[in-house]
Amino acid sequence: MKTRPLLHSSTPVTRRAGLLLGLFVAGLAGCAAPPPRTPHEVTMMTSGAFAATAAELQPGYEASSGDRLHIVYGSSMGGASDSIPARLARNEPVDVVILARGSLDELVAQGKVVPGSQVDLVHSLIGFAVRKGAPKPDIGSVAAVRATLLAAPSIAYSASASGTYYQNEMLKKLGIEAEVKPKSKRILSERVGTVVARGDAELGLQQVSELLPIPGVDFVGVLPPELQRMTVFSAGISTSARDVEGARTLIRYFASPAVVPVLKRNGLESATAAKAP
Repeated sequence: MKTRPLLHSSTPVTRRAGLLLGLFVAGLAGCAAPPPRTPHEVTMMTSGAFAATAAELQPGYEASSGDRLHIVYGSSMGGASDSIPARLARNEPVDVVILARGSLDELVAQGKVVPGSQVDLVHSLIGFAVRKGAPKPDIGSVAAVRATLLAAPSIAYSASASGTYYQNEMLKKLGIEAEVKPKSKRILSERVGTVVARGDAELGLQQVSELLPIPGVDFVGVLPPELQRMTVFSAGISTSARDVEGARTLIRYFASPAVVPVLKRNGLESATAAKAP
């Protein structure tokens, strides 16, 4: 049985070539890659520990991705109306949230963040600051911290992760809750360093990365190891994200080795680098 030729032999050569070329081009069109994703504005909510770092990384992310980044700030917890959990409870639009890992996992349980989308970004330590030019107290040991807190006329602490640890655990561990808690001020919707800088508190305790960027304060140092509480800050994708691929791209960028020098400048340690062998 003879096979019928694709094109009749009497077809002119130039015509046959044109038809073959057309079939080839049509085949390529059928298997061509989809058009590139249109750049969008990605909205991110971040707690204070990652705020200065996010602002510093924003230009690099926008240049590499082509997307615009809109940053909204709020605490990881604490009940303030502008905290991240409160914003999500009001269904404010967001693609990515960055906050303390425990609070992020609670948002997953509440159906506000996609399960399995959590990525640990940084490790953050707690430190002290005083008003610029003021004497720096001794915080080099547990005994020194205890004496410093007892001597301080007023102490400001955050309404988020570091402050929760301070009021619920650290003062009890030091055995000075009754003496120190009444003169301690829990700060809502404002940086502890800002309160210290204007003289409304003698001593401020917060995540190091939140104290370092504040003008008008001097950083004293971190809590000694026996009192320190390291917090992991992580990113997750909102269940109401308008641009899931943009959210993934942003998280990959913030978790990349390229950002490590910026993290260190802001008093943070890369959680990704810490896992490397």
